[in-house]
Amino acid sequence: MPRKKKYDYFAAFEKQMDYAMQEVDLLISVVENFETAEKLAEVIPLAHEIEHAADEVNQSTFAALAADFITPLDRDDIISIASALDDIVDDVEDVIHLFYMMDVHFMHRDVAGSVILIRKSCEALKVAVHEFVNRKQKKKFHAAIQEVNALEVQADEFYEREMHKLYTTDSENPLRVMVWTRIFDRIEEVSDDCEHVADLMSSISITNA
Repeated sequence: MPRKKKYDYFAAFEKQMDYAMQEVDLLISVVENFETAEKLAEVIPLAHEIEHAADEVNQSTFAALAADFITPLDRDDIISIASALDDIVDDVEDVIHLFYMMDVHFMHRDVAGSVILIRKSCEALKVAVHEFVNRKQKKKFHAAIQEVNALEVQADEFYEREMHKLYTTDSENPLRVMVWTRIFDRIEEVSDDCEHVADLMSSISITNA
């Protein structure tokens, strides 16, 4: 009988990252081409399609874990990374849904800057995920991890400025403050998600050195 091909967990991580990038690129397109919340009803199925494809990779990883006797990393570590990568896709999709569900009438002047930071974080994380399998050659891996962490600091600073603006410049419109606080909160979560994956891989690389 032909030998069963071994499941490639690292390739699965990279595939999840590819879907995260696709979701972020869709978010950027939504922000740059926004007209009305109603028109986003046409985009939401595509966002869900990407999220569903990422979920399928995650489920395949868990199914392989249940069947494999030997795995390249501790099972809990694989579950943690796969789940954290899935969170990125889920939270980016949620931002797109929020624009529609909260019926935004205009695209906030500073959203473009925040989603570009997400894109940069995902680009750096993609490099880190790719280098994770070769983490014994540590230079590229740790440089990418450091970049993700630096971008998360920038995202935190950006978020703090935006919250200050919302509660001062836009304070006369409580509904607007509430809507955009929730949206910026979720965008900030994506940056945190990226840092969480980076920190997980960094920690695992140390314990498996």
